[in-house]
Amino acid sequence: MAEGAGEDPSALLWKSLESGRIHSAYLLSGPGPEPREAALAFVRGLVCAAAGRRPCESCPECQRSRAREALALDGTGKKGPLLRHVGDHPDLVWVERGANDTRVRIGQVRALQHELGLRTWGPGRRAAVIADAEWLNQEAQNACLRLLEEPPPRTTLVLVAAKAAGLLATLRSRCQRVAFRPQEEHPLADPARRAIAARLDGLAAAGVPQVLDWAEEFRGARADAVADVHRLLDTGLAWLGRRVADGARDPGRDLRRALEAGRAISEGRKHLDQRNANPQMVAERVLLALREAAAG
Repeated sequence: MAEGAGEDPSALLWKSLESGRIHSAYLLSGPGPEPREAALAFVRGLVCAAAGRRPCESCPECQRSRAREALALDGTGKKGPLLRHVGDHPDLVWVERGANDTRVRIGQVRALQHELGLRTWGPGRRAAVIADAEWLNQEAQNACLRLLEEPPPRTTLVLVAAKAAGLLATLRSRCQRVAFRPQEEHPLADPARRAIAARLDGLAAAGVPQVLDWAEEFRGARADAVADVHRLLDTGLAWLGRRVADGARDPGRDLRRALEAGRAISEGRKHLDQRNANPQMVAERVLLALREAAAG
């Protein structure tokens, strides 16, 4: 279920706090830090004891939930905790990817289920945030779904994702959705993406060895490689969109290769996010498909 279109997303969350009509689950989606910041303010507002604007920053609950140096999480639980509290408030829990992890692990979701099964420390609400929710694998998403099907009383779960499409439809349908719009309308406005698009423009003249050399640039630490491949996929999709738009004005132009490359990007994103695929291999398949589109 989506919140009202055109209204400021943060204002929508404030209206929920003001009216007291709090849902058991929210999905905040959009690029950049704004959805995370809104999630943090919202859950702090849920436990705030003030009657006016929340979080008020003055009441004892706000004092407890105030930002402090955050503990680094570890999805394995070996080098750090699986989850942490917001500030030192016992009724506010935060989960995100570990520093060296490419996904939010099932063990973290199970730890969250256990935490939310404990009694609250006060008479108010309890809330949990799962940031990086698009990095939940299917098993972890199913565990979240079970949590939403039987939520603990007076408990709210807030999922934060750069892109909501990476989550299961059944999970999305159980959340009140709040979408944050990109600040930059043009997908190639970022200099790094413009540089990638310029390289894609030269793919038509590139040989297969050159394409494979480019794919090798996506080796290294998995978290960094995955982020770089996602940038390639997003840029490639925008680059294809531009070619398809240009080709639509030419009735004799065959766009089948461009459409096939679009499908390759979609499959690459799915394999990367849900199947833990090798980033270099994903980049290789997508770049070869984009080369065919460029040649066409």
